[in-house]
Amino acid sequence: MTISRRTVLSTAAGAAAACVTAAPAAEAAESGTPAATLRTLGAAVDYAVEKVRSVAPGVTGFPVGTKFEKWTYSQNGDWVGGFWPGTLWMAYLRSKDEAFRTWALASAQKLAPRQNDTSTHDVGFLFYPSWVTAWRLTGDDAWRTGAVRAADSLIQRYNPRGHFIRAWGALTDPANAGRVIMDTIMNLDLLAFASRQTGDTTYLDIAVEHAKTAQKVFPRADGSTPHVYDFDPVSGAPIGPATVQGYSPSSCWSRGQAWGVYGFTTMYRRTGNEEFLATAGRLADFAVGALSPDHVPVWDYRAPQQPYDVKDASAGAVMACGLLDLAAATGRQAYRAVALRMLTELSTTCLTRNSARADAVVARCTRNRPAEDGVEISLPYADYYLMEGILRVLQPRDVDRAVDLSTV
Repeated sequence: MTISRRTVLSTAAGAAAACVTAAPAAEAAESGTPAATLRTLGAAVDYAVEKVRSVAPGVTGFPVGTKFEKWTYSQNGDWVGGFWPGTLWMAYLRSKDEAFRTWALASAQKLAPRQNDTSTHDVGFLFYPSWVTAWRLTGDDAWRTGAVRAADSLIQRYNPRGHFIRAWGALTDPANAGRVIMDTIMNLDLLAFASRQTGDTTYLDIAVEHAKTAQKVFPRADGSTPHVYDFDPVSGAPIGPATVQGYSPSSCWSRGQAWGVYGFTTMYRRTGNEEFLATAGRLADFAVGALSPDHVPVWDYRAPQQPYDVKDASAGAVMACGLLDLAAATGRQAYRAVALRMLTELSTTCLTRNSARADAVVARCTRNRPAEDGVEISLPYADYYLMEGILRVLQPRDVDRAVDLSTV
């Protein structure tokens, strides 16, 4: 019998793929997740990997959102620059394909000028999924050094009178000087990282002070939150709630609520402070109770047309990650069950499978509904957090290597 070269190569490739997937499959089986759910999530993340593989060679900057299903780009990363290299890292963890590693490192390197950017609180979003993950997966100290330098930039935005990190605006600009937003809670892990790496507790102390302030002013009695809270920047005195991306100061922007669930749980893991865990639970309980039957969040849980308003799949992907984290921290499997349902629904109703031209993985996202900016589009953080969430289920040890799921 004659065996062709093509057959030999195909057989070898199949064997290699089996070796790559065997360990994750065994790891996922340990979780007790239903086999049908594992199959759905596995198919979704594999679709994501192939979509990213097909798009990556043509990416010319940092994706910020889609227009007519094609990525539009920022050359400096805007606030979302960390998510494209982060997505490439998630694809690398799933596939073990060195091409993704190469693309991730090249993309992350383009963020180097932002290490010294003191004009935004979003350096955590920029540098954690890109540079911190690069260091954790490669061991190259240049990435760690750069991430710590970014943390140095972030702590310059701390207001010691109000005990908060300013969200927006240059340090010399009085506009928005007392403005705090829920999103900042997600940037604090960069400061926790810097303290662990340097032994200097200043970074983590500032993160804790900001989280304590956010914990006091954001959650309402029912666990809902506004997007924004304003302080007098001179005295540090609280002024009151506001919003930019939510429906109103008294509404509950779903992605902000998701940032809170994920961010407060992370702060608990970095500090052991049970109050942070309790806050994450309160926010999660409200969000879970506000979900519509399809488990894909509307853009604002208190907008007048909810639950029939436009969706934000990115809020669902972020919240699913936070709920998985919260379930692990509390032992409450009900949170994990909701997270699995959310990931399953996102995987079956929100992917771009039916479009031959789509650049992104996840559709049905909303960036800023009040401004009519990016309604029913794709967003880079939706792709990143969907892949992170699915791999938390299928390959938790790999995700731990990338982003550190440990608890003090």
